[in-house]
Amino acid sequence: MYRYDNYDHALVQERVAQFRDQVRRWKAGELSDEEFRPLRLQNGLYIQRHAPMFRVAVPYGMLSSAQLRRLAKIARDYDKGYGHFTTRHNLQFNWIPLERVPDALAELAEVEMHAIQTSGNCIRNVTTDQFAGVAADEILDPRPLCELLRQWSTFHPEFAFLPRKFKIAVNGALEDRALTWFHDIGLHIRKNEAGEVGFRVIVGGGLGRTPIRGQVVREFLPWQDILTYNEAILRVYNRYGRRDNAYKARIKILVQALGVEKFAEQVEAEWAHLKGGPATITQAEYDRVAAFFNPPAYAQLPAIDEGFVQAQAELPAFARWVERNVRPHRVPGYAAVTLSLKKPGTAPGDVSDVQMDRVADLADRYSFGEVRVTHEQNLVLADVRQDELQALWQDAKAAALATPNIGLITDMICCPGGDFCDLANAKSIPIANAIQAKFEDLDYLYDIGDIELNISGCMNSCGHHHVGHIGVLGVDKGNEEWYQITLGGRQGNNAHLGKVIGPSFPADEVAGVVEKLIGVYLDNRHEDELFIDTLDRLGVEPFKDKVYGDRLKGKKAA
Repeated sequence: MYRYDNYDHALVQERVAQFRDQVRRWKAGELSDEEFRPLRLQNGLYIQRHAPMFRVAVPYGMLSSAQLRRLAKIARDYDKGYGHFTTRHNLQFNWIPLERVPDALAELAEVEMHAIQTSGNCIRNVTTDQFAGVAADEILDPRPLCELLRQWSTFHPEFAFLPRKFKIAVNGALEDRALTWFHDIGLHIRKNEAGEVGFRVIVGGGLGRTPIRGQVVREFLPWQDILTYNEAILRVYNRYGRRDNAYKARIKILVQALGVEKFAEQVEAEWAHLKGGPATITQAEYDRVAAFFNPPAYAQLPAIDEGFVQAQAELPAFARWVERNVRPHRVPGYAAVTLSLKKPGTAPGDVSDVQMDRVADLADRYSFGEVRVTHEQNLVLADVRQDELQALWQDAKAAALATPNIGLITDMICCPGGDFCDLANAKSIPIANAIQAKFEDLDYLYDIGDIELNISGCMNSCGHHHVGHIGVLGVDKGNEEWYQITLGGRQGNNAHLGKVIGPSFPADEVAGVVEKLIGVYLDNRHEDELFIDTLDRLGVEPFKDKVYGDRLKGKKAA
């Protein structure tokens, strides 16, 4: 992973000192709350329901074991002993007193971490596939290019005060695992007919209040030009994006207003002034950064370890975990392992300080000291030997990190919701817990099979409810918490938005509604047909009839 140079260290340490003085001036009354607001936002601080929420950047989802241990220490020493991983790889702390944040930032700087540009109207954390560098379907490891994007965008003076926040995702594999179609800029690494590497550039995607699938503005852009072309996109957005209405300020609204063809013309005209300029990536610069992502010292191993195969035959619980939580690796004899942060009864994405320390230990023992964060709010050990998987499974079980539910309904995405967030209309975590309890039987879970369920507490869609096979959205209805259901959303190459099925439901009915939706699937599926396939074949009407028909019957009986 990337390591800071002297310039990086100086920059981050200066930011810590700067913010420490800004906090001092704010406490002394030298800065008003309004003056202090953009300064704290630039350092990842939101004022939430109970305390400031402090968001720490995890660039393109990569952590060293030392960094994870430092996050555990901050959770223990400054917070209430836990943190929350988000859908953008970041870690959020919810209880750190604002006056102590400069000290936490200083501790982060010691392990080459920061909270720069994790909030505010700027370019946010660049995200990518959690299996980057190890996936069998990878065209090119996207991490060096993500790092170049990070370095280019950090403190870029022209883009410090954009009309609204700006998010970039990069996918380097045949299958899109980075939700690129719903980012302000989505980048697909691809090869042209001549075998040259470049990018398909997607612009104007996003979820939130106005969910829109992005549109392609360039089918192929040479990789050397990615910084200058991104700069052209951002210049057009910065010039023409709306600043008079926060709900219409994202780039997706500008692209829709202009039309993608007109927007692309504007970008190409701007790029004409930038193409070939100083931000063009040279081979030497790419090689310098790519050297930080060279493969670890893999052993020469057989493609299939006999002990691993035998252990699966003898231990059904281990075999079940392997089926759901272990993925093939491009290097023979290795596997990528997802550690589930979705144990029933816990808030999805939450991780305790003790668990963070344990994961760091597991990374050192089994995966070259490296951890990945997924946008589904789990953790990944990307380089585990097959002959050590059984031992890892046992260690992960002891830390409550081995729930064999990856890809199943209890592996849900869920924002913190109304328990923490000032923006939320409704709580998310109790809904997640109720659904987990409804589907806690593993045999039932495995019979249902792959399904994506996402929960958001408000229209900002931090829980990505729009792209869940089943989406749950908290809404305010007469100062009471109700929940709207969407069906048919999905991620991946064929990503698209789900559709609202009808009127919302009170909190105590949501888990039962989900169970009825699953029941329609189980009653009507063809052999080996997944939930989303049955939904596509039948359409939404049988599912609507079940949940609303039963509801009407219940009212008549009453």
